[in-house]
Amino acid sequence: ALALGLALALAAWRRRRRPLREVLFFPSRPSCTEALLAEAAEPGGEPRPCPCPLPRGDSPFSRLLRRLLSARRSLDICLFAFSSPQLGRAVQLLHRRGVRVRIVTDAQYMGLRGSQIGLLRRTGIQVRHDQEGGYMHHKFAIVDGRTLITGSLNWTTHAIQNNRENVLVLEDAEYVKPFLEEFERIWEEYNPSNYTFF
Repeated sequence: ALALGLALALAAWRRRRRPLREVLFFPSRPSCTEALLAEAAEPGGEPRPCPCPLPRGDSPFSRLLRRLLSARRSLDICLFAFSSPQLGRAVQLLHRRGVRVRIVTDAQYMGLRGSQIGLLRRTGIQVRHDQEGGYMHHKFAIVDGRTLITGSLNWTTHAIQNNRENVLVLEDAEYVKPFLEEFERIWEEYNPSNYTFF
C-alpha cells in the first residue's frame, strides 16, 4: 500500500512538473461556459445548473477559457480583435479578483460595434492602443508571466465558432520571454504620455 501511494504521488508530481504544451484548433462548437465563469466568480461555491440549451463538456473554447481563468497575478493581452462576450466576462472576473490585467489593442478595431474594449476599460482595466497607420495585429496573451497563449485566433465569437484557427498554449520560458519583452516594449511605446499630437 505504501509503495502504491508513493508511486501515485510520484506520477502526480511528474505530471505537475511537465511543461504545459497544448494545441487548440477551431472552430469550436457552441457550448455552455456558465459553470466555468460561475466557478471563477465564486471559487469553491456551489455549482449552479445552467438553464441554457447549449451542450456542456470539453471544447477548444472551454479549454482556452480555463487557461485564462487560471491567472492568479497577471494577464497581459495583445489582440487585434476582441468581441467575445464570454472572454470579456472572464477578463472582468479576473480583474475583480485582483489580477492585474493590461490590454494592448488596435485603435481602429477597438471602436467597432461589439468590441469588448470599451466595456473592459470602463471597469478600470488598463488599455493602450496604437497611434500609427499599420494594424496592431498581434494575437497573444500571457498568464502570470509564465503561460503563453498565441495563434491565429482573434477573440471574436465569429472566429471561435466559424473560422479555421489555431491556438498554442505553452509554459516554456524560452518562448514566453520574447513575448513578455514584446508586450512591455509595445506597452511603453503606446503610453499616451509619449504621443505627439499636431
